[in-house]
Amino acid sequence: MIHYHGTPCGGQRMEAARFLFGRHALVPFPRPEDLALVLSACRSFVVDNGAFSVWKKGGTLDYAGYVSWVRSFHWHPGFDWALIPDVIDGTEDDNDAMLQDWPPDIAGVPVYHLHESLDRAERLANEWPVVAIGSSGEWPTPGNGSWCDRMAQVMQAVTDSGGRPLCKLHGLRMMNPAIFKKYPFRSVDSTNCAQNAPRNAKRIDEHLTSGQGAIITAWRIEAHQSPPVWDGKSVDSAEERSLF
Repeated sequence: MIHYHGTPCGGQRMEAARFLFGRHALVPFPRPEDLALVLSACRSFVVDNGAFSVWKKGGTLDYAGYVSWVRSFHWHPGFDWALIPDVIDGTEDDNDAMLQDWPPDIAGVPVYHLHESLDRAERLANEWPVVAIGSSGEWPTPGNGSWCDRMAQVMQAVTDSGGRPLCKLHGLRMMNPAIFKKYPFRSVDSTNCAQNAPRNAKRIDEHLTSGQGAIITAWRIEAHQSPPVWDGKSVDSAEERSLF
């Protein structure tokens, strides 16, 4: 399983380089300042269009600008895929139309939102090599009880009778072992290491720098993997939740 760490990392550039070296990263379109480091230091990377952040600020995503940005580096050997933009408050038909507009020569991944129909989840899993799953609607918080119930329904839709995923699955904001150890994800992402580095460093040792705290947090996360199949069971640990 691939752990994509969200950027930008912040702090000193040398510490950011140390953190990113040999890891997998996610670069958001609205905050691309670590892209050069990612291209040079990471094993692989994906990119996020940032549509949700733009929408929250009352703006509109520059779809053409995003495609042009991705096209400038999609040839890179480490580039895995780009999240295809979606209409945040749109219908399933709106979002399906956005998928049709995506250029076929760039590896793109559609987002399935938990509030959407299970039929759409199954259809996307049958039509695309990779599908990202995002928390939304009644289920905005990964890991809580109702969210887990909804994810169980989604897993039934995107796996076969043996629990094997119909395509590669990516968990958006799900890089917590207490979450991803339940589901057969190919990959997950979060900005935990970058955003919470100072707090995590002080929790571990008051003498650690933010960069060192980020690296240790990443080690703890990366020690865990997703299961190969969905068995319909939830594996949860209060100890794991406290660590991440």
